[in-house]
Amino acid sequence: MISADAIRGYVDLMVLSLLAAGPSYAYELAQRITAISDDDYAIKQTTLYSAVKRLEATGLVASSPGISPSGKPRTYYAITDAGRDHLDLKVDEWRTIKAVVDRFITAPAAGGTP
Repeated sequence: MISADAIRGYVDLMVLSLLAAGPSYAYELAQRITAISDDDYAIKQTTLYSAVKRLEATGLVASSPGISPSGKPRTYYAITDAGRDHLDLKVDEWRTIKAVVDRFITAPAAGGTP
């Protein structure tokens, strides 16, 4: 299981990635995060609600009332154009971060250049 501390900076990226595929409500987002992570990460509801509210406050996500497939009223979240632009930047940033960290993981233990 991935710790919340290890993944904290990437929650927005995960939420925006899911919303890029279409609007969703918080419970559904949480379920999809757990499923996509193959149960390696389960987001806490408070973490998820904080993320969508923060993304909404910055104009990256918009909310609207709706009805879930079970008939319950839900707040649906959708990515905005600014959110799509931000997602593109964050994906590029993630790829760079991953490449840098991978260099350390694969570097010789004695130091120096690989």
